[in-house]
Amino acid sequence: MNARRMAVLAVIVLAFAAPLFLGGFAIALLNYVYLNAIVVVGLVLLTGVLGLISFGQAAFVGVGAYATAWVTVSMGASPWLGLPVAMGIAGVIALLVGAITLRMGGHYLAIATLAWGISFYYLFGNLSGMGGFTGLGNIPAPAIGGVQLTAERGMYWLILAALAVTIWVCSNLLDSRIGRALRAVRYGPALAESFGINVPRLKLAVFVLSAMLAGLSGWLFAHLQGYINPSPFGVTISIEYLFMAVIGGAAALAGAIIGSGVVTLLREWLQDAMTAFIGQAGNFEVIVFGVIMLVVLNRAKSGIWPFASRWLPVPQLARPKSNVAATQVGQLLSQEALLEVKGARKTFGGLVAVNGVSFSIGRGQILGLIGPNGAGKSTMFNLISGLLPLSAGEVQFRGQRIDGMAPGAIAALGMSRTFQHVKIVRNMSVLDNVALGAWRHTQTGFFKSGLRMDRREEQSVRSEAQWQLERVGLADMYAARAGSLALGKQRILEIARALASHPVLLLLDEPAAGLRALEKRALADLLIELRKTGLAILLVEHDMDFVMQVTDHLVVMNFGEKLAEGVPAEIQKHPKVLEAYLGADE
Repeated sequence: MNARRMAVLAVIVLAFAAPLFLGGFAIALLNYVYLNAIVVVGLVLLTGVLGLISFGQAAFVGVGAYATAWVTVSMGASPWLGLPVAMGIAGVIALLVGAITLRMGGHYLAIATLAWGISFYYLFGNLSGMGGFTGLGNIPAPAIGGVQLTAERGMYWLILAALAVTIWVCSNLLDSRIGRALRAVRYGPALAESFGINVPRLKLAVFVLSAMLAGLSGWLFAHLQGYINPSPFGVTISIEYLFMAVIGGAAALAGAIIGSGVVTLLREWLQDAMTAFIGQAGNFEVIVFGVIMLVVLNRAKSGIWPFASRWLPVPQLARPKSNVAATQVGQLLSQEALLEVKGARKTFGGLVAVNGVSFSIGRGQILGLIGPNGAGKSTMFNLISGLLPLSAGEVQFRGQRIDGMAPGAIAALGMSRTFQHVKIVRNMSVLDNVALGAWRHTQTGFFKSGLRMDRREEQSVRSEAQWQLERVGLADMYAARAGSLALGKQRILEIARALASHPVLLLLDEPAAGLRALEKRALADLLIELRKTGLAILLVEHDMDFVMQVTDHLVVMNFGEKLAEGVPAEIQKHPKVLEAYLGADE
């Protein structure tokens, strides 16, 4: 067992043993730390990993608390029945609210969550059946084996167990295809969509999950207190939850616990200390607390946990056994076109970026798309892969018209691509970046991933990812952080990731840019080997020596139009091409 696991185990043992040696007030404070941490864990997924800001999490805590109060007080049902009701109602409301608000982005989303967070606060206060702003009491505590979990000590282990399960489930999610997809969305929807990830659905699912965790915290809070009113569920509390996430480290589950503990315990200690120091009650602790937090964030800009973990042993990622991927896509049996572009045109206002371009590519063929900067090559790539809509013309892939289809739907047909400007998940390992490419060949969703029922699938995906790394010469770098690679190796990593999706057509946008001579030679050999499997490759590249070496056919573009087309030997001698492009350096 490594040092990190031993440290985690020691913390768990101490947490469960705390009631044996701590007083009642300390246990009460820990209860609130754990309740806050459950909510903040949801914010780690939603904000720290996915990048969506919500000022409405306290409202979902309130939904959970009021739902279980209604079930137990008004209906006289068991508190245990209130648990699924609290989490279920919070989830349903989040589904309805999220379907509308998550279409917004940036500060518009934050403002929208702020608005409905305020609305829910006043809704709670005006529910006459729930005590209005005065509140509702006599909420019974849950019982286990006929023993009611009254007072702080009785509820302590239940709250701690709920937090432990929450962290375990969310940790499993982050260590799965779902976690890879969440990080990819954070780095750009275009990257995620290119592998078939349904970005809006994924965002909504995480939003609902974070709301359900807040509902769980609300259920525990209501039965711990035995009394609720709207005050703990206002927007100010939502801001505190976000503050806890930022202080602890918004992208780490451990940061949720640290942030919750620091904010909750420090605020309580300062309140007593400042009253004793100044000699009168007031809000002086808020000023001191703010100064302390400014100092902390100045020293640890990413939060306390990322700052402190730099001195902890780095967990070693085990090297998966390589498993030969099923990348044989079939030998070229006919000259039938795999991809056909017919009269493609794209305008941006009055600017014509692509004008009436047509070409085709068959299985086992490498076609080069070349031309000067600004010729429209990358725009053509985006038209083919669905990132941009056509203004006129059509694109057919495998006999099906795909212009107008979403990038994910096109990817599902067997098309994969790299990007002109490298798109990788920089804080993920090289291996996980490649495994991201296998999204459409895996099926495990949130439920099975959270319960760690995806291990067989994960082992298969990681083994194949290691094989793809071996193919491109990055096998020994599997555990490195992707952002630490040199630019040339990042481009090679993109190719390995694209191959993990088992494409029949591979679109490579300037793959040789930033590569040294030996790396280009290795890349050329790889592309030639891939062609032998029947894989079709559409290539945009400025290095003419590389292009002439690997391509079977060339299409030359200039000012958005097709200037010439033919085999490399013909293009090298074409007068118009020499004048416009190949002869430009002479």
